[in-house]
Amino acid sequence: MNNASFPLLSLLILLPLSGAIAVTVIRNSQLAKNIALSVALLELIATLMAVQLFNADLGDGFQLVERYAWIPGLNIEYLLGVDGISVLFLPMSALLTFMVIVASWNSVQTMPRLHLALLLALEGVTIGVFSALDMALFFLFWELTLPPIFFLIGLWGIGSKRRSAAIKYTLFMLFGGVPLLFAIIILAMNHATAVGGSIPQDLSFSLPVLLATALPDNLQTLVFILLLLGFAVKAPLVPFHTWLPTVAMEGPTQMTALLTGLKLGAFGIIRFTMPLAPSAAVEYSWVLGILGAITLVYSALIALQQTNLRRLLAYASVSHVGLVIVGIASLNMQGIQGAIFQLLNFTMVAGSLMLVAGFIQHRLGSTEVIHLGGLAKVMPRLTCFYFLFALASMGLPGTSGFPAELLLIVSTMLAHPSISIAALIGAVLSAAYMLSFTRRAFFGPITQSSVKQVQDLRPRELALLCVSALLILGIGFFPNSVLKINKTTAEAWLSRLMDQSVLTSNAEQD
Repeated sequence: MNNASFPLLSLLILLPLSGAIAVTVIRNSQLAKNIALSVALLELIATLMAVQLFNADLGDGFQLVERYAWIPGLNIEYLLGVDGISVLFLPMSALLTFMVIVASWNSVQTMPRLHLALLLALEGVTIGVFSALDMALFFLFWELTLPPIFFLIGLWGIGSKRRSAAIKYTLFMLFGGVPLLFAIIILAMNHATAVGGSIPQDLSFSLPVLLATALPDNLQTLVFILLLLGFAVKAPLVPFHTWLPTVAMEGPTQMTALLTGLKLGAFGIIRFTMPLAPSAAVEYSWVLGILGAITLVYSALIALQQTNLRRLLAYASVSHVGLVIVGIASLNMQGIQGAIFQLLNFTMVAGSLMLVAGFIQHRLGSTEVIHLGGLAKVMPRLTCFYFLFALASMGLPGTSGFPAELLLIVSTMLAHPSISIAALIGAVLSAAYMLSFTRRAFFGPITQSSVKQVQDLRPRELALLCVSALLILGIGFFPNSVLKINKTTAEAWLSRLMDQSVLTSNAEQD
């Protein structure tokens, strides 16, 4: 591991948390907004510095590592670091948070300071999720994402059942947290047993140490199932997906952009589930592939029937997660790089689409197709951006969605030809539900008087979506800018799984 000379990752966590406290204390709402925006911008700049300092050629180890004793009695450390898998999620998270703050600049009238404070707090703990290398510290950050989201949904939701939606989300996440905690404890205790030590003196929650500790075959399947179950709830995968459409309809659209854009559950499967239980991951990769295929096709079919843009985007998000899982289950370079690429793509495409839905909701009070129609005539600028983001979601060449989906589909064809049919069907259905809704909502005659009076994008909103559009097009034309950063780490990730598969096969033959 490459230790950091400056605690940059700690700064990335503490900066938004400090900003949240400052925004809460300040009485002047306008000053609080300016401070929140400044903090979000500084956070974005700092995350870009982290990417600049990251050296993709150094190997598969962790970089910018910070290590401090935290709970010595249990050998729990404050351990942070990034690798090629996680480093790009830092600026993407910061950029999406910055966009959400700008998008909600004038739309939040009730308790705006608390709203901004919760967004900044959520940003800080999310950065912690992506950079934590101690499993106990990771679990702490993982659970700390719940309070901000609970209050954001319950206090600023736009639906009549927003409080029920907040409770539903929290219960789902708490349910997913239980198997995660059990898996973490099992891994820590296994390390103590493997080194012939005692508990709690020889427990270890360090991810690098746990990766180097052999996990017996009788525990591999159990740990794999527990970790997969915990992360599947957050991803979300079928049948744990129902919380996302509910939150999309009842919660604030700006916060929902964060939930649809930042797929922490899918990241957890790549970071922890597969490498910590490699033999079980290889053995049951076909199960993971089938689960991803079911999620992909089922959610796409449900999205095809939706008449509300926010609910459609929620099911589309679930469907795309299914494609990511199919790619992970392929166990090849195209699959893992495509999965990481698609998760990064989610941040801009899914997040931007939900922000566009929020702009429509704020102006018309609804995103039901019956209340829309003819939007392209009165909102040409918004329509152009929506259409670009929709095309990126469908994987149109020239956008960031194309290289991601191409890698995932190719990986599935190479590893599981039968499951690749589901991936192709999902791509067709994605185009069907996006184009169908676009035709009904944005084109045709104007049937509602409220649509005739609606205002197009304001300068602030226009600038905001321009950033997303340029990033989507830039990555679409230059995908290697992303792929070269995670190439070495992806090779090491895949090599670990394949080596374990060979060892298990040889043991069975003996």
